[in-house]
Parts: sequence; structure tokens; C-alpha cells
Amino acid sequence: MGRPWRIALCITELRMGGAERCLAELAARLDRSRFEPIVISLAPAPPEQSVSCLPILRSGGIPPYFLGARGWWHLGRVLRQLSRLLREHEIELVQSFLFHANWVSRLAARWASPPAKPQAAGLGRRCKIVSGIRVAEHRRRWHLWLDRWTQDWVDRYVCVSQSVAEFTIRQGGIRPEKITVIPNGIAWEEYPAAQAADLTQLGVRPGRKVILAIGRLEEQKGFGWLISSADRWLEPLVDCDLLIVGDGPMRTRLEQEVHRRGLADRIHFAGLRADVPEILAACHLLVLPSQWEGMPNVVLEAMASGLPVVATRVEGVAELLGPTYQEQTVPYGDTAALADRLARMLADPALGARLGRANQQRVREHFDLHRMVQAYQQLWTELLQEGQPS
Repeated sequence: MGRPWRIALCITELRMGGAERCLAELAARLDRSRFEPIVISLAPAPPEQSVSCLPILRSGGIPPYFLGARGWWHLGRVLRQLSRLLREHEIELVQSFLFHANWVSRLAARWASPPAKPQAAGLGRRCKIVSGIRVAEHRRRWHLWLDRWTQDWVDRYVCVSQSVAEFTIRQGGIRPEKITVIPNGIAWEEYPAAQAADLTQLGVRPGRKVILAIGRLEEQKGFGWLISSADRWLEPLVDCDLLIVGDGPMRTRLEQEVHRRGLADRIHFAGLRADVPEILAACHLLVLPSQWEGMPNVVLEAMASGLPVVATRVEGVAELLGPTYQEQTVPYGDTAALADRLARMLADPALGARLGRANQQRVREHFDLHRMVQAYQQLWTELLQEGQPS
């Protein structure tokens, strides 16, 4: 082929999260002989850059564009800015991640004028639109309606797991032929971290066993249930603490609940952290209490670190854990099952070690980051070659 295809990767924001990290790793690792990427964030630059995706993008030599949106009232301005960027960079394919970026990039790509030089090879054609579906939107039915209403604008939907794909077809009404499944990947060779974090710096007393939970502190992630039921699962584990890494709109309420229950010496809030691999290396297991998901990256990170997992039976978890799924999962809201699973795993080091080894091996065999990047590149190549002379 001649020059590289020009690709725009668009996302709502670039704070550190599963979707954000996927975009950043993808952009940084693309084959530059085939693809010339730009990265666009609808939101302003993250205030804490060390706990964002910016270091990953810098490592790949990709300075992102920030459109500065802080709410729906900025929609018109953001659409104009995004359309202009797509025109100026003569973008041939937009790959978006997360609902708001999906919707805005669809509109902008359709409104963008044709490139200035339609005679150049490959230019002058309609910009291809690929939307990433990262979670099963159980609670936001209007998201499903908008996706269904605009599906003729979209060339392909990328679902992060087979369970999300099935939900999108069944509940979202998206035609199956428009859907491709590309699981998350991880640079597993970077795990476990060579040096474990000193958890006493986060309030954990020396010698304690530590259960780790990571995620945005919002309703979807299930931290409310985890803390409200702590008297049934944490208090019997007299030598254990819970460490929560992440931030979000529920943080103040959750901290108040912890104090109200008298558990401030056993449940610790670490906020956003740049040293998650090191924290994982210092903990005994990961708990994922989510109500719904897509394919949770935190579970991948824990698996790559050789940790056992206790997760709710949400989308993507069965595909991640494979044969050990039943041993490492409980139904959301089943506190008795959660307490039993955690107690068994912590009381039996051999069980935890066996599951940790199985998790680590499964990540290495099935969820390599290079495989994820190759899958996206293959999909984009197929779409961009459609209609070209053979």
C-alpha cells in the first residue's frame, strides 16, 4: 500500500480506566507503516496526568487533542471542533470508545466535509465509523435506543466480549452482521510487578491480609453493596483489610458509611493510583462487586499478577476466567455466597495459589495485548479496503 491510513481514536476522557487504557495502548502500539493515528478526548485534559493515560500516549509519540467538554451544553462546539479535526487530518476511519464519544463521533464524521484533495489515493470516500461497546447498558435504555436508531450510520460495532455482543443484539436491536468481538488484552509480561507496594503508606497495618477492589466509585461498580454488607463478610475475617483504589461520585458517601459502621481502621480508600501493578503484587486477592460490566480490565490485571479473584457473575467474567469461573464468582447481591467464597480462599493458601496460577496462564494464552492490537488492525484494514480496486 502507499501512505498509512489516517485513523482517529475518540473517547470521552483520558483519565485512567479500562476503556481509556485500551485506547491508549492500542494507539501507542499501532503499526505506523499502516496506520497514522490521532487521539481525541471530548473532555479537558485530566488534572492528575500521572494517573491518566497520557504517559502511555506519550510513550507512543501521540499528543492527544482535548475538546474541553464539561457537559451536554458544549455539544454544538464539540461537534464543530471534532468535524474540523476530521477534515484537517483527512481522517478515513473513526474508532470511538464509550457511549458519549460513540454518539458525538458518529455525528461529526457524517457532518465532516470531504477531504480537500479527493483525487489522492483513498481520499474522497466517506469516513468509516466504528463504535466500541464496552459494557452491557442494563440501566440506560435510552443509550440502546440511540444505538439502534443510528446503526445505519455505523460500519461496525466492536464489542469487548461475547456476552456484551449477545446483549447488544438481543436488547439493543443491533444487527448481528454489524458486530465484531475483540476482547481486551494486557501486556502480561509486565506482571506481576517486580516490587510490591508498601501498603502501610495507604493505612494498612503491617501483617494484614489485604483484599483489593479497584474501580470508579459509582453505582455500576457495586461498592455500595460491598461496604453495606461488610459486617457479614469482612468482620469475620479478623486478620484482613479491604483496600479500595479509585475515585468517583460516590466516594464521600462510601467513606461516611465506612465511618458509620466503625470500619475506618479496616477499609481504606487509596484514591486514584499510578502504581496499581505494585499494589496488586502486595495484595492477596481481588474482589469485583460490579452490577454489570463488559470485560473488566481490573480482573485481567489481577489475573496477570497471579492473584485469585472473587467477582460477580457479570458480562465478560466467564470469558476471562474460563474453567475456574464457578470457583471465583458469586451472584451480585448474594452476601452469603460472597462471604463464603472470600473466607474459603483466604483460609486455604493452596487454593488461592492454584487459582492464581490458572489465572496467570489463561491471560498469557488468551488475552495478549498484541493479539488485541492485531484484531483492531485487521478489522480496520477490511473496512478501509471495501470498495477499493483489487
